[in-house]
Amino acid sequence: MSTPVTVNLLQISQSMEPGNETQILEFLLLGFSEDPALQPLIFGLFLSMYLATVAGNLLIILAILSEPHLHTPMYFFLSNLSLVDVCFTSTTVPKMLVNIQTQSQAITYAGCITQMFFFILFIGLDNFLLVVMAYDRFVAICNPMHYTVIMNPRLCVQLVLVCWIISVLHALLQSLMVLRLSFCTHLEIPHFFCELNQVIHSACSDTFLNDLILYFASMLLVGGPLAGILYSYSRIVSSVCAISSSQGKYKAFSTCASHLSVVSLFYCTGLGVYLSSAVTQDSRSTATASVMYTVVTPMLNPFIYSLRNEDIKRALKRSLGEKP
Repeated sequence: MSTPVTVNLLQISQSMEPGNETQILEFLLLGFSEDPALQPLIFGLFLSMYLATVAGNLLIILAILSEPHLHTPMYFFLSNLSLVDVCFTSTTVPKMLVNIQTQSQAITYAGCITQMFFFILFIGLDNFLLVVMAYDRFVAICNPMHYTVIMNPRLCVQLVLVCWIISVLHALLQSLMVLRLSFCTHLEIPHFFCELNQVIHSACSDTFLNDLILYFASMLLVGGPLAGILYSYSRIVSSVCAISSSQGKYKAFSTCASHLSVVSLFYCTGLGVYLSSAVTQDSRSTATASVMYTVVTPMLNPFIYSLRNEDIKRALKRSLGEKP
């Protein structure tokens, strides 16, 4: 028998057949603060960051598409990363802005599962694309004579396709595992989006299998790519150190400096959030820290690449009608 709840918290539908469980129709996203005075400030801040993210990443894509000399593997992967960053931010921020504007914290059960699926999908794509980009820089610096042969267009498309397949399968697995859970009265999620871990721990049924799959997938799909990136850059550093001239060293390292900056920002902020959440029990603090990798990192990526990459700078100036 399900525990009764008030109507303003959620709506439930119950079947008279024995063994049927409560069907949840709504969750409540508590966000950062319930203080009405802070809502306009939060709305303006996140709207500004979201518009900057979308505009910056779309400009990167436009610059790469409009410049034939940027039709190379490195910029092909970068354009895919920019597209994924736009989609990644769009899974969480618009819903939060709508909730603030309508003074509602509700998200439907179906909407929560859908948001969770796309969030896992796009953060997985971000993760795998950074690995592919590290491999691209590894081949370019450690095996430059065979770069165009190894990183041919077919392989580039195949690598991106593999990233999509793995990410979709992982997101589908985690979403289906949440669908098997039943929920009782505690449906308040102390976050600004349906974060997987928070949703799992809101369930009143046994979550052991969900936790097991979550931890196993995190170690495999985060630890594996991170190890691949570290290995690629260890080989890159060895190759750069072997170059005799200081000018050659600078030129070789400058080709991967932007990517290394993005990798550091993505993994440091993401791992920092989840390591801090393991130490502190304050869910609101974890939600605030999550802004770093869910909103700030996708917003900063275009600026990192445009500020540290002369080709992107020139392409952006041409796209905006300025003389390079």
